[in-house]
Amino acid sequence: MAEQEASALQMLLHTLQSSSDRESILTILRVLDDLLSIGTDRRIHYMISKGGSEALLRTLVDMARTDPPDYEALLPLFRLLAKVGLRDKKIGQKALELDALDATLILARKNVSHSWNLLHCLWALRVFAGQVTTAAMLGINGALELLFQVIPPYTCKRMRTIRAATEVLAMLLRSKSNSRRAVNQGYVGSLLRLYQDWHSHDTANSFMLLRRGLLLCLRNVTAVCSGREAFRAAGGLELLFSITQKHLEDSSMEPVVSAMLQILRQCCPRSPLPLATASCAYTALVPGSAAPTPPRVVTDGDFEDDGDEELDEDLDPEDGKEDDDLDTDVGKLSSDPGCDWPEEELAQYEAMCPELSCSLEELEPRCGSAANLPQTCCANPQHISSAAPATQRGLGQDPEAQEQECKNTGHTSLLSMVKTVRAAVPLGVRRRARSPHPGGQANDLGVDSPGKQSPCTQASPGEHAWDVEAISCPRLDASWDSPPGGPAHPLAELLELHPQHVRFHDPHLYVAKAKGTRSVVALERVAFPDLWGHCPPPSAQPMLERTRGVQRVKILEDIRRLIQPADITYKVVFSLDEPGLSQDTTSSCLRFFSKFESGNLRKAIQVREFEYDLLINADIGSSQHQQWFYFGVSGMRATVPYRFNIINCEKPNSQFNYGMQPTLYSVKEALLGRPGWVRVGSEICYYRNQYAQGVAGAGGAPGRCHYTLTFCATFPHGEDVCYLAHHYPYTYSALMTHLELMGRSVSHRQVYFRQEVLCHTLGGNACPLVTITAMPASNSADHLEELRHRPYQVITARVHPGESNASWVVKGTLEFLVSGDPVARLLREAFIFKIIPMLNPDGVISGNHRCSLRGEDLNRQWLAPSMQFQPTIYHTKGLLHYLTSIGRRPVVFCDFHGHSQRKNVFLYGCSVKETLWQAACPVGSANLLEDVSYRALPKILDKLAPAFTMSGCSFLVEKSRASTARVVVWREMGVSRSYTMESSYCGCNQGPYKGLQFGTRELEEMGAMFCLGLLVLELKSAGCRQHLLARAAALLDSEEAALDLCLQRCSGSSGTAELDDEPPCAEEVEYSVDSGSDLDASFPELDRQLRDCTLTAEEGEEEEEDLKSRRRGIP
Repeated sequence: MAEQEASALQMLLHTLQSSSDRESILTILRVLDDLLSIGTDRRIHYMISKGGSEALLRTLVDMARTDPPDYEALLPLFRLLAKVGLRDKKIGQKALELDALDATLILARKNVSHSWNLLHCLWALRVFAGQVTTAAMLGINGALELLFQVIPPYTCKRMRTIRAATEVLAMLLRSKSNSRRAVNQGYVGSLLRLYQDWHSHDTANSFMLLRRGLLLCLRNVTAVCSGREAFRAAGGLELLFSITQKHLEDSSMEPVVSAMLQILRQCCPRSPLPLATASCAYTALVPGSAAPTPPRVVTDGDFEDDGDEELDEDLDPEDGKEDDDLDTDVGKLSSDPGCDWPEEELAQYEAMCPELSCSLEELEPRCGSAANLPQTCCANPQHISSAAPATQRGLGQDPEAQEQECKNTGHTSLLSMVKTVRAAVPLGVRRRARSPHPGGQANDLGVDSPGKQSPCTQASPGEHAWDVEAISCPRLDASWDSPPGGPAHPLAELLELHPQHVRFHDPHLYVAKAKGTRSVVALERVAFPDLWGHCPPPSAQPMLERTRGVQRVKILEDIRRLIQPADITYKVVFSLDEPGLSQDTTSSCLRFFSKFESGNLRKAIQVREFEYDLLINADIGSSQHQQWFYFGVSGMRATVPYRFNIINCEKPNSQFNYGMQPTLYSVKEALLGRPGWVRVGSEICYYRNQYAQGVAGAGGAPGRCHYTLTFCATFPHGEDVCYLAHHYPYTYSALMTHLELMGRSVSHRQVYFRQEVLCHTLGGNACPLVTITAMPASNSADHLEELRHRPYQVITARVHPGESNASWVVKGTLEFLVSGDPVARLLREAFIFKIIPMLNPDGVISGNHRCSLRGEDLNRQWLAPSMQFQPTIYHTKGLLHYLTSIGRRPVVFCDFHGHSQRKNVFLYGCSVKETLWQAACPVGSANLLEDVSYRALPKILDKLAPAFTMSGCSFLVEKSRASTARVVVWREMGVSRSYTMESSYCGCNQGPYKGLQFGTRELEEMGAMFCLGLLVLELKSAGCRQHLLARAAALLDSEEAALDLCLQRCSGSSGTAELDDEPPCAEEVEYSVDSGSDLDASFPELDRQLRDCTLTAEEGEEEEEDLKSRRRGIP
């Protein structure tokens, strides 16, 4: 049957091309039109596949050559050709090869005064111009001149024809050669005058789409440098700025306002950042680094040449498209465990695994190492509960005593929490309402009232009891010891009177660790939040609802700066490039500082009384990766909204556009008993600005765009000292303090906790390696043998310094594993955990976002790391190779990361079959054998962890990720469950935490849930050891119902709906000003016009319809 239909269609098309009989042609055209007018587009695509486009084009050429042309047959042919051409992506190239372009253009010229015939020609030209190469050829043949004859100043006649002409012109100007041709012939000024004329006369907004068509022409012609120059010379910026400002709030003007904003953004002159060089303000003389060179002087001319201007040819998007990033080489995709490291080199890692060879006495800590220590931390951290116990627990407490104390204090174990967490949001998360701030004013910090004491602190001093400036950022080299007969350091005295009880945190120890931290940056101070400690707020904060139009207002403000520069106060108030610049403590402007660990602010410029442009430092050793920020500010007024514009961000999009807020820490709030980072900010928006890096000689990549993060922050206290950060900071010194206090706190009779140095970094800092497992019950051979046969789990984190959320997740993992929770005890007895919590200490210390001191992304160095240049990666890989070589390949390897453009928590894994299937690879995957267990852990976490979503996981292997930890460990070590776990900077759009931003509590909870997932994975495995099942039954007797429920959940099908990934831009934010989406979106309108046409319509009827449409307000 299908073959008969195909032969019938081919016969019709053949007859259409060969027949010279007018009636036969009309009949065939009617039949084809009827066939294609019903059903779906599948019929049209089927006709295209059978050569339908070529048949119609050949018929058009033959009929156009007749003298005179038979328009009774040509008009239905044009309509049919337009309908088919909308679905044929190669229609333009076919028309060019068959001479249909010239034929249509000739017919259009002949019918300039005949509106009805011209309209049909324009419809055909419109679909032909869909390919940029064809549009360029039309421009060469004089199509631009023809269209400018057709588009007149304001008139009420021939409206449909004029609108079609503007749409064709917009399509033609997508070609850069056509745009340059239009500039050379002075058409930019003509387009501006045409738009101004139509705008001033169309007071009823009846011809909105026609005016938008003219704006799209301007948008496309200004995509080239000469077009922008001509636009500015003709006063285009001032004209469109004035119109946009007047109609910004008018919803009826939305189609033209959005187009004008795009043009204004595009035509705003590109300028250099107000920096001497794009390279980092600091230099690090490390092995392999180049000697610093003096910055090149940059001129304005370096910034106006577009890279795309150098392309003389016009290419369609698909012509320049590279191969997909998915790796389809089956040989490379297949996991090929093997080790080419010499045995003598691997032998050094035996010392890092004493649990495999030592006796019980050797495993126990030396006498006195854990005894007689000051009580500086909580021995049984309960980071998952809504409130920490108010009393201090002793160190070295037996886990059984810890477990009993948990019951006595009403602590909810992890399993019990899992039992209900998927059914409802925890109580602490539900409480979104905030108590009012003192004085009845709304508090931008979103914290409880001062009358309610934080569970982490005792009573704190009054607001005016201490000099905030003196204690808010103490000098790193200051002595806290009281001089003989002299006063004590104010902060030391404050801590003595009001000791802090933040879990695993001791300010005195933190200072000692900070003083021992090595940095290429001349660190001067200790940041108060890192010193004093952080307690999470009692409830998660909701995502910020985006204010409509905030980005448009900011774009207009940027244009106003250019047009009205006198309104701007340009005062540099802070700069790393000007060491001698002093900040006036008597003026009303804010005072900035960032020379502390992980701090990153390079320059602050006051532009208005309460508005500042900020620039953050590039990563050391590079001129890129400006995203992480962390700085202090003082001298503010209370309840005054300050606007901060971070103008040199690098990523093209951010979760700041989708509900994320920056974090703030107030010193006065901490002194009032509420120490903690909270999300703040309103009118937040992230958008591309006018700054660009013009030349590589200035220290950056030529033509690279920059983006602005803008937000308003209202400080609740006057003359406070506050810290602002991209995300909750977690410094290297905080980690080292955390690990030391954790090592002191555990009961070494029950918990084997070993912290050692994996290696030293290029900067001379120790990279810690932590081993956690259960101590053997005795020194008997059986118990020691059981210890040595426990499987390994390997976790790494913080290879990218700016991903501080990864540190909070691994903090939750560490604290849970040493806790008295029954699940933690079982995990210690089941596995040996090797955890490297910070792979890039130097980058974290220096305030980098992504790189090491050599300017390298360490997560792209796993294929062939160098012991000299990438020591932490080299030795981590060496340790993994060692474990594999002795038959102790990890069950799971997971690298913790943070994600800046997606929500929730999710895993990336590796699968050959899924990669080949996604790439539609012709290589058959049916015969490939693959262990599908890589999906088990994410499915389990999807059931257990409220922040985790299976729908966000991906198991594809991309070429660009071939040198990452996940892929290398999977491919070279044969670890099928090799993952990257990504945690959003923002929060969740699904599950119990939907609509909430992540706090540190939720991130730490995810670390604990990951551990639970490992246990469930083991208990569900076919090879689960019998003694482990017996221990699970004994240890978890009181949690039996919760454990059963947990296992049942993880055995069922996924209950989480498969949510689509968040698109690059889910809101109507004008990012892509050079796309043809606006023109493509008008194709359905052309379909409607084609359907409305009749074969018997006359020009007079069209004019009447235009007048009726105008009365109805429909263009």
